[in-house]
This record gives sequence, C-alpha cells and structure tokens, in this order.
Amino acid sequence: MIEIPSGTLLMGSDEFYPEEGPVHEREIAAFVMDEHPVTNEDFARFVSETGYVTVAERPLDPVEFPDADPESLVPGALVFTPTAGPVDLNDWRQWWRWQPGAHWRAPAGVGSTIEDRMRHPVVHVAYEDAAAYARWAGKRLPTESEWEWAARGGLVGRRYAWGDEPRVGGRLMADTWQGAFPYRNEGADGWVGTAPVGSFRANGYGLFDMIGNVWEWTSDEWTPRHVIPGTRGVDAGGRANLLLGAGTSFATEPRRVLKGGSHLCAPEYCLRYRPAARTSQTEDSATTHIGFRCVR
Repeated sequence: MIEIPSGTLLMGSDEFYPEEGPVHEREIAAFVMDEHPVTNEDFARFVSETGYVTVAERPLDPVEFPDADPESLVPGALVFTPTAGPVDLNDWRQWWRWQPGAHWRAPAGVGSTIEDRMRHPVVHVAYEDAAAYARWAGKRLPTESEWEWAARGGLVGRRYAWGDEPRVGGRLMADTWQGAFPYRNEGADGWVGTAPVGSFRANGYGLFDMIGNVWEWTSDEWTPRHVIPGTRGVDAGGRANLLLGAGTSFATEPRRVLKGGSHLCAPEYCLRYRPAARTSQTEDSATTHIGFRCVR
C-alpha cells in the first residue's frame, strides 16, 4: 500500500459533466491506499480462504422479478459486446448484454477463464463483494474525496491525473478506448479490454491505474451534484444512471459513486477518465468494467 499525505483537495470540475460540480475544498486526512486495483489473483485468494460467493454467482430472486420466466433467473452479469458499426450512443443496450454464467472467474460467460489474466483487475464485483473483500483484508473502500485526492497525485485543479493534456509527449497514459466507440477498439498499448495492473505509468503518489482500466467503487452514496460539507444535502430523487444511459430515475435503488473511468471510456461517449469525473451505479451491478481497490 502507498502512503497518501493529508491536504486540501480542490474537488470536482466545472468543465465537463454537471455531476462533477460544484468545485469546492475538502480537507483530507492521511491514509494508505492499495498501489493498484485488486487483481484476479488477490480476489482468488480471498475466495479460497472464505468460500465467498459473489452477487453475480447467485441466482436471481423471483420476488424482485415477478414478471420474469423463473427459468431465466439464473446467475450472470453484464458483458460488453462491440457493435458491428456505428450506432446511436444514447442506447447503451446495443453494446451491453446480459450473459448467463458470467462472473469474476468467467468474465465473458461459460467457457471463458482468467487463467492468463491473474494480474488483471478483478471485474464483475458488485459493491457488496468489494466491501466483503475489504473487511477480509482488514481495510475499507475509499470515500469519493479520498479517491479523488489520491488520483490527483499531488496536482491541483488539473484535468487529468498527469496534467492538462490527454497524452504526455504523445504517450498514452491510461487504459482507455482507442478508436471509435463502441465498434472499433485499436487497443491501449496493445491491450483491448483490461490490462495487467501497472501497465501504465504511476501517478505522482506512485499509484497505478487510478485512471482507466476499471471503474472503482467508493463508499459514498450517489448524489446528482457534490454536497459541500456543512451545507444542506441534495434531494436524490432525481438520480440518473450516468454510467448506462442518462435520464432514467433510480430513486429507490441504492447507488454508489464510481471513479476513474475504464477501458471503455472514449472521448465521444464517456470522457470520464479524469480524477474529477464520477458516475453512479446500483450496488448490485456487476459488469466487465467495474473493479475496486482498498484503503486503510
């Protein structure tokens, strides 16, 4: 784990998406953070020692899906599938599919494996799964402000974790979508999908993959805008699913803040591979681009 110093975070951004504002200061106490996202190797050790079964491996509850065919309520998860060509980017269902049998050990479904991907970030972990791993490890999930402070690596008010330009000297700085989303991915330095942790340069604090590779869970509940400490809270009744398509209300579903962007982030669709960027996701979601890391 890496020691992260205390300091004053200039949190958020007014340049990009509305949910990133308002920009304000947060005082951050010192903490330590995992050097990189939890890997398949790490998660396999946790499962081996505890027998833990992830949310994606559990059958769906018929009570929660009263109109569904009981035979279809089988374990599974959302798997990204490239389209054949350009599509309407307002309809995320064109590139996400529900895949029975998909889970952390079989990320693309039955027959897929992680045997050659043990140093890749674990995916298909719901919030409950990430929190369970953190407790087992004697750690916890980071708050949103801790995560953003750590991702900035000592830089104040910069767009990216490394400065204000998306590349440094022409060099790609994170595992993000290269090409035309969602049908042509030319690969991030050879990696299509997740990359082994540490494949890209560390930030100013020595942390790897704070940007790109996989979205990371934080412990904060989602609000449509930042709630400045000491001010009145924001009514969350208008929460929007900003990760899987804006405009849908999920007021009754518990949602958490995700940070960092992923290998699916592309400037024409999801320019969220920045420290200030944030999005929401339901706690029971498990997909091929969500992972986590821990703090203490």
